[in-house]
Amino acid sequence: MGRMEKKVVLITGGGSGLGYAAAIQVAREGAKLSLVDLDAEGLENSKQQIESEIPNADIITIEADVSDEEATKNYVNKTMEHFGRIDGFFNNAGVEGKQNLTEDYGSDEFRKVVGINLDGVFYGMKYVLEVMKKQGSGSIVNTASVGGIRGVGNQSGYAASKHGVVGLTRNSAVEYGEYNISIKAIAPGAIMTSMVEGSLKQMAGDDWEKAGEEFVKDNPMKRFGKPEEVGNLVSFLLSDEATFINGAVIPIDGGQSYKY
Repeated sequence: MGRMEKKVVLITGGGSGLGYAAAIQVAREGAKLSLVDLDAEGLENSKQQIESEIPNADIITIEADVSDEEATKNYVNKTMEHFGRIDGFFNNAGVEGKQNLTEDYGSDEFRKVVGINLDGVFYGMKYVLEVMKKQGSGSIVNTASVGGIRGVGNQSGYAASKHGVVGLTRNSAVEYGEYNISIKAIAPGAIMTSMVEGSLKQMAGDDWEKAGEEFVKDNPMKRFGKPEEVGNLVSFLLSDEATFINGAVIPIDGGQSYKY
């Protein structure tokens, strides 16, 4: 029996990247899945890939914009209607946005990035915590970033939103620990996902692969992280083995954020 057996796990951004990596890992460990994404095609691909490996996987998919509060309430309600409970929540959906100096950063772009990365995380916590408090148990993992624990440059919206995720995580962990709910965040560094590939293409165009090689030279491990490495961490943090980890923000970046 897997450590996630009989648990219901809700994942936003489940149509690709870290959301998919976490989804397939918790499914391998026995979890039932509610996958949320704005990309309907990505959701269907995730579902099919998981079912091809785990034919008896119990999965629902919900198309939703996490920056819309009503859409968030709806995906939580649909998950409850289907499964009757939510044991784990990977509050993950996010975007990087366009890169620019703060003085040149578009106001509309800033609002868009903060709307998805911060408002979306808040809305998700707001409605899932209500469920978990009634249950008397639950675990939440929010996706922050190394850009939420230090400055990265050229990413005003992203950095502001991810620092906000860290604050929300710590604040809510203090509020809900007494209800047997643990809340933590991960702070991924450069993990080779489509979002990171897109970021490299913003910086270097067709030479993005060479730019990537240069980018990881300063990393103590001299490489990009793998989505499955993040998936493994998330699965552990959502499991009963990690219930006393509360309010923590855990970097997964090869040690780069600790380098002077």
